[in-house]
Amino acid sequence: MSDRLLVLVRHGQSEWNLKNLFTGWKDPDLTEQGVAEAKDAGRKLKAQDLSFDVAFTSDLTRAQHTLTLMLEQIGQTGLPTTKNLALNERDYGDLSGLNKDDARKKWGEDQVLIWRRSYDVPPPGGESLKDTLARTLPYYVQEILPGVLRGQRTLVAAHGNSLRALIMVLEKLSPEQILKRELATGAPVVYRLNADSTVASKVDLAG
Repeated sequence: MSDRLLVLVRHGQSEWNLKNLFTGWKDPDLTEQGVAEAKDAGRKLKAQDLSFDVAFTSDLTRAQHTLTLMLEQIGQTGLPTTKNLALNERDYGDLSGLNKDDARKKWGEDQVLIWRRSYDVPPPGGESLKDTLARTLPYYVQEILPGVLRGQRTLVAAHGNSLRALIMVLEKLSPEQILKRELATGAPVVYRLNADSTVASKVDLAG
């Protein structure tokens, strides 16, 4: 009996998280704190005696670096890894690279809040959370989930919004519920799935 293991981890703090900038598809690396968070995530996985058969990550440095640091901690540096932009963070379009306070001054606090927290209203030139789901979910269903259901222990290092897309499906959340779900940086969420792809158990290793 396989345990159909799927672990999701949001990357550690990035340089632009620290500077309060909209990041999206821009490609800053981890801060010192982000490196520490990624290593800590790896230690938490090791403490749970978890090992993996495959890993998936995005096309962005901060997620790839997080994955590398976690795998070093659990002694699996050669793990087969697939990188794909389907797992990238939501594209913030014209907001990318802007300080969040400056964006509020330019467009108004209410408008920026709508872009950040609505389900289906994208910022100019960017993606809504609904758009991000439309990009991420087919990849999950076609490329990640079949392996998990075959018993491949799978680790995914990605981003707040692309992981929200997966969590929305796994936990059967509504658009309103997923908008309220915050994912801590470097905090593994450990799922074990039933044969029908529903969640058998969930352990959040935050804190």
